[in-house]
Amino acid sequence: MNKKILKISSIALLSTTLLFTTDSSVTKAEKKNIVHTNYTWDHPGISLPVLYKGTPKEAGMDTSSLKEIDQVIQNAINQKVMPGAVTYVARKGVIVKQEAYGYAYRYTDDQFTEVDNPILMKKDTIFDIASISKIFTSIAAMQLYEKGKFKLDDPVAKYIPEFAENGKESVSIRQLMTHTSGFESGIPLYKMGTTRKDRLEIALKHELKNAPGTTYTYSDLNMITLGVLIERLTGQREDEYVKEQITKPLGMKDTMYNPPASLKSRIAATEYQPWTNRGLVWGQVHDENTWALDGVAGHAGVFSTAYDLAILGQTFLNNGKYGKTRILKESTVKLMENNMNQAFPGDDHGLGFELNQGWYMDSLGDGNTMGHTGYTGTSLVISPKNQTIVILLTNRVHPSRNTVSTNQTRRLVARQAGDAIPVKIKGNQQAWFAGYGDNQSAILQAEVDIQKPSTLTFQTWYRIEKDADYGKIAISDDGEFWTLLGTKRTGSSGDWKKVSYKLPIGTKYIRFQYDTDASVNGRGWYVLDPILQTKGKKTMLHFTRTDWQLRNR
Repeated sequence: MNKKILKISSIALLSTTLLFTTDSSVTKAEKKNIVHTNYTWDHPGISLPVLYKGTPKEAGMDTSSLKEIDQVIQNAINQKVMPGAVTYVARKGVIVKQEAYGYAYRYTDDQFTEVDNPILMKKDTIFDIASISKIFTSIAAMQLYEKGKFKLDDPVAKYIPEFAENGKESVSIRQLMTHTSGFESGIPLYKMGTTRKDRLEIALKHELKNAPGTTYTYSDLNMITLGVLIERLTGQREDEYVKEQITKPLGMKDTMYNPPASLKSRIAATEYQPWTNRGLVWGQVHDENTWALDGVAGHAGVFSTAYDLAILGQTFLNNGKYGKTRILKESTVKLMENNMNQAFPGDDHGLGFELNQGWYMDSLGDGNTMGHTGYTGTSLVISPKNQTIVILLTNRVHPSRNTVSTNQTRRLVARQAGDAIPVKIKGNQQAWFAGYGDNQSAILQAEVDIQKPSTLTFQTWYRIEKDADYGKIAISDDGEFWTLLGTKRTGSSGDWKKVSYKLPIGTKYIRFQYDTDASVNGRGWYVLDPILQTKGKKTMLHFTRTDWQLRNR
């Protein structure tokens, strides 16, 4: 049997074996059948039905890029972006990174007074995941959608009559899930009313700031309302429904609302809140409005671990199924990852999920890359094209929200995870790679002496932040004034492309230049085999300025 047939047979055997396992574990025998191969960018191969702890090689990822995540987090801790964090990366169902850093509990107050007995962060630390809770609310709603309980474009008021007050009678359920209802971003419910019922009624009757469907405004009021819809249609409080229909079936044992006091030592502390008379919030939900709603609301309230969130992520990569447990139909998952906000470029949104948000997805951002962030310093990125999950959980609000933004750290973690996925280069050759960076101009420049009609040829591959970062090829006869060859490159090349340009006599310099803006990088720009052809003679370019690097992935 040749090697190619052996590889295909091994993959098929592994896939078949896992599909018929009775639980969500992978046996030693199954691990042996995993083929060690180089699954490249956009070509991840078959994904496992459940997660298992493996090696970067098994997932087709580079170890050194993943290891650099450690320094990203340590730098952030040193800069007091957060006291601690947990990172988690999986590809094709193979867990390639799960690390803990810093402290889960370190300070007693908002003056950063250190405790006598701090608690180190652990891989299974439980976090208040804040607005990532919105994904659970969205899943719950879509389960009810599957059962025919509502249609996406039904008016919310059809099921919650009091919602119609203040001109909201036409707001649809779809508009709640895509943040296009017209609500403002939020109101301080914790300062209003006296009971959960009072406060929910205030939220439901609140007026709109904009006409429905005319603007995108991310608003907790949308998801609070969606949570109420779930409760009205099921007769259960949302936490009960989520446990019964989502977390328990998936085996997410450390995911819950209102964790018991017995778990406090496992939970990452959050903020010191004298204005709520709670002191240091630890083991209770951080969000003031959710706290005032008895810890259960559509917009926040869920506590979870990195591993449990990875189960949820893998469920979406497997089109609604984890192992033998299905929580959503495949068609529903596709609907949820479809951009419903094409009228609002840059605010791409599926049903509950944010889509293609480079500010925390970075190079993994793509039209159907799903994710969400949480105010407490959490983020979840799910890339179907690369079958990759990236999770960053931090307690950045401990002991105060008035700290450095977590967004740069989120981006850099996603960037390194993306960089660990190799780009396929013909014949495993080394290609020139422009690298990463913000506000950078990376130049690859050659000196030439064109005295006869000549042609520049090369192959190129790129994933460049569309209409923000650009790749340029230019020529000059003096090194000062430059003429652009062709058009600027931005967005995606698709596969590798062969490019050729005729060069005028007198050309002295050829330059490849990669310009980036202040944030967000794509997977980058590669140039392979840059050659000068003059009357049938081929000469490889010799570069005298190299901000770029040679790499084989």
